Amino acid sequence: MENSNRPRRMRKDEFSRRLMREHHLRTDDLIYPVFVMEGHQKEEAIPSMPGIKRQSADLIIDTAKECFKLGIPAIALFPVIDVNLKTEDATEAYNPKGLIQRVVALLKQHVPQLGVITDVALDPYTSHGQDGLIDASGYVLNDETVEVLIKQALSHAKAGADIVAPSDMMDGRIGKIREALEKEGFVHTKILAYSAKYASSFYGPFRDAVGSSQNLGKADKNSYQMDPANTDEALTEVELDINEGADMVMVKPGLPYLDIVYRVKTAFGVPTYAYQVSGEYAMLKAASQNGWLDEKAVVMESLLAFKRAGADGILSYYAMEVARWLQENKSL
Repeated sequence: MENSNRPRRMRKDEFSRRLMREHHLRTDDLIYPVFVMEGHQKEEAIPSMPGIKRQSADLIIDTAKECFKLGIPAIALFPVIDVNLKTEDATEAYNPKGLIQRVVALLKQHVPQLGVITDVALDPYTSHGQDGLIDASGYVLNDETVEVLIKQALSHAKAGADIVAPSDMMDGRIGKIREALEKEGFVHTKILAYSAKYASSFYGPFRDAVGSSQNLGKADKNSYQMDPANTDEALTEVELDINEGADMVMVKPGLPYLDIVYRVKTAFGVPTYAYQVSGEYAMLKAASQNGWLDEKAVVMESLLAFKRAGADGILSYYAMEVARWLQENKSL
């Protein structure tokens, strides 16, 4: 008898395609990154990220309420700090009355059930644009930086942050932050570790958004962020962070590093997240605005790729649009 296997049979009809679909993108998978600035009823467009804006705290509250209404589980806060507050020692990072600390408190007051994630890193606060303190040669100091990160993380936890997310890539910072949180009684504050954060060229628009690109100048972050050529090293970094007390781990950027997402999820089975970074957003948005790509189709396909690779959640500047698209599909 001639072989009668025809895989296309199951692809013929929509109902059978649905029945055999292996992976799904849901609103539950989304985290929305937002840029917070000082002021009232104030927002600024970010030219390199069309459609994304810096917003003052009162407008961020409105955005957060909309996220919650759409079913997005959490937002991630990134500060845009006045240039006069940026210093070599980044003391503004742990100011209890600082921008992020105040916004966290407001969010937990107005939208208490929405998860609030805060970035623990010094680059928005340093006059030199690096993620840590530097010596006379410009080298980023590890242990001295960790001491500041501990203060920053504690200030966020005291303000009410649900998740602190160290994105700095200093050695040993997860263990030190976990120890400090436990000692201060913040046993329920979760840590999302940016465990495999690569020295990527896809971060450009983000640095424009938070105002660190000008401070950084021609310097780079290669001495602490990971070499894009390495994969085994990522597993080492993830394992260290898990052992030090991370509740979740992050791979950043996203699409160019889906192999890392897959390896991390396969090796450790822990909650694994990926960040569709600013450069990825900018490429998709620009191509769509030029009519070269179908925006909704390529965004949904790209985010589904994250899920296929094993990501439990995705930070994406498209999160709100995707949540609306998913709601529209449900209403059909």
